[in-house]
Amino acid sequence: MAKLKLGIIGCGGIANGKHLPSLKKVPEVSLVAFCDIIVERAEKAAKEYGAKGARVYRDYKEMLEKEKLDVVNVLTPNREHSEISIAAMEAGCHVMCEKPMAYNAAEALKMLETSRKTGKKLTIGYQNRFRPDSLFLKEMALNGEFGDIYYTKAHAVRRRAVPTWGVFLNEHEQGGGPLIDIGTHALDLALWIGDNYKPKYCVGTTYHKLNNDTNQGNAWGNWDPAKFTVEDSAFGFIVMENGATINLEASWALNTLDVIEASVSLSGTKLGADMRDGLRINGITHNRQYQYSPNLEAGGAAFFEGVGNEAPAVVEAKQWIKAVIDDGTPVVLPEQAYVVSCILEGIYKSAASGKPFYFENL
Repeated sequence: MAKLKLGIIGCGGIANGKHLPSLKKVPEVSLVAFCDIIVERAEKAAKEYGAKGARVYRDYKEMLEKEKLDVVNVLTPNREHSEISIAAMEAGCHVMCEKPMAYNAAEALKMLETSRKTGKKLTIGYQNRFRPDSLFLKEMALNGEFGDIYYTKAHAVRRRAVPTWGVFLNEHEQGGGPLIDIGTHALDLALWIGDNYKPKYCVGTTYHKLNNDTNQGNAWGNWDPAKFTVEDSAFGFIVMENGATINLEASWALNTLDVIEASVSLSGTKLGADMRDGLRINGITHNRQYQYSPNLEAGGAAFFEGVGNEAPAVVEAKQWIKAVIDDGTPVVLPEQAYVVSCILEGIYKSAASGKPFYFENL
């Protein structure tokens, strides 16, 4: 079988840190084209990961016009996600777009509509779904072991880990700070494990309390206060149509020791669970409280055919390419990622207005 021809648009940090090393472990693809507005980054990526004769571009439109690609990975700043993904699908490509789906909900909806119109598959890079603890909780939820999950906490809390490179601190390019950057992962896990995508309303707050600090203690070195235009922390209270509630907390800088990221805590009518110290399940048996922690390092169920105990990003890449080859369904659906974008936007709008934000026609 001929390999899928894959193109990369955006050859920066997320490409080199996640996608390219993962795709290298997917034998069914050939990386034939690389695009970046900084051509040297595309050249470097092509040299390290590209197939023989891989070509380099500065303009993604030229790449889509000249190359006959099967799949495109869109790995750019958030503002460009929608425009590039839509162009790629209209050019006949299936698209893997990094999270969040788009800069805002309206652009995410355009992506979803284009996928439906063109018949091209679209998925979003929520790799935390493929961690062993996430998969274990999802299987428990599918089996009904939690009962009715009515309260979830979605955690994306860093004490002092503000990304100081790229455009992370630029609201114009990113659409927000930790809420849209890492809060999106925690919210995705909460919605996916609970299989609940019907929000009713939300209340949100965002803070710019530590942006101007000069005594920073930041993990990646001092940030430039003048460039830190996004929130340093954000919090959302989401009420779903079925009455369930989700508390979402996200920060890059917060005076707290309760640091935990891409994590959820679940409370159901039968059992509860959290992702602290690996994974902890709690419940009542014989009128006694109990908790247990499953050994996730031992051999477990093969959730995805042909995938062993590999890194979540590798599992993500393999299941996505398999879905393309087999005309199957990717694990991360664009309809789901669209709801994530809607809720994130609702939290930002509530924070700006000081009033609850109600979701209509979602």
